[in-house]
Amino acid sequence: MAGAARDRRARALHLLNHRLRRTGPRALQPPDHPAPPGRSHRTTRLRRTAPRVRRGRGRPGMIWPMTDVTGLSIGILGGTGDQGKGLARRFALAGHPVIIGSRNAQRAQEAAESIGEGATGAENAEVAARADIVIVAVPWDGHKELLESLREPLAGKIVVDCVNPLGFDKQGPFPLPVEEGSAAQQAAAVLPGSRVVGAFHHVSAVLLLDPAVEKVDLDVLVLGDDREATDLVQALAERIPGIRGVYGGRLRNAHQVEAFTANLIAINRRYKAHAGLRITDI
Repeated sequence: MAGAARDRRARALHLLNHRLRRTGPRALQPPDHPAPPGRSHRTTRLRRTAPRVRRGRGRPGMIWPMTDVTGLSIGILGGTGDQGKGLARRFALAGHPVIIGSRNAQRAQEAAESIGEGATGAENAEVAARADIVIVAVPWDGHKELLESLREPLAGKIVVDCVNPLGFDKQGPFPLPVEEGSAAQQAAAVLPGSRVVGAFHHVSAVLLLDPAVEKVDLDVLVLGDDREATDLVQALAERIPGIRGVYGGRLRNAHQVEAFTANLIAINRRYKAHAGLRITDI
C-alpha cells in the first residue's frame, strides 16, 4: 500500500511539473468587445508557482498548483456594512491593498480607518476603476442598480458577488426569487464584459470582525464559468487563515448556495453559533 501511494504521488508530481513547463504564467484575456475610447481593458495576471501546492485532505495523491494572488488590490463595493468590512479587514491583514467603497466617500473612509491595516475608502465608482478584484457586498435591494451604473469600470475585471437575496418574516429568513436565477447570475447578466464569480456567501461577519478570532474555520464555495477566475478566487479565499476555497460548480448553481444562507441563519439563531460549511473527502 505504501509503495502504491508513493507511485501515485510521483506520477502526480511528474504531471504537475509537465503542466507548469507547458503553461507558465497566464493572464486573463479582456472581453471580446472593444474598450471605451481612451481606455484599455485591465487584465488580472494569474501566476502559477511550483513551490505552493494544494493537497486534498483525504487524498494524498491530489496535488495541483496554486494561483498566486499576492499583491492584488481588492475593492469592496458596499464595504461599510459588516460583511464587506469584515472581508476588508481580513484581506488587509493578509497584506492586500484594500479599498472600501460606498455611495459616500467620507463614510467609506471612516470604515477604512476603523479597520486600519492601510485600508482606504472611496466612492463605489472609484473603487470599481482602481481595484484589481472587486467584491460586491451591497444589500440586495440596491444590487442591480449599482452594478448597472458601474458596467464600464468593471469591464475586463473579476467581480466576486457575495450577495444573498433573502427576506425575513415572523418565521425567520427565507430565499427570495430572482428573475435571473440568483444574485450572481444577475451580476453576470448586468456585467457581460466582466468575469463574475460567486463566493463568500456563508462567512460570518462576526467572526471576520472579531480580533480574538485568528482562524475562520470553514470552506468557501466558489462558483463560476471561467476556470481561471474561480481558481483565483479560491486562492484569494485561502488568504484568510482557516478558510479553504472549494469549487462549487457553474454559476447556474449559485441559487441554492445563496439560499442556503437562510438555513445557516436559522441554525445560528437556534444554537447561538456562527456556523459555516466544511466539505469532506477533498
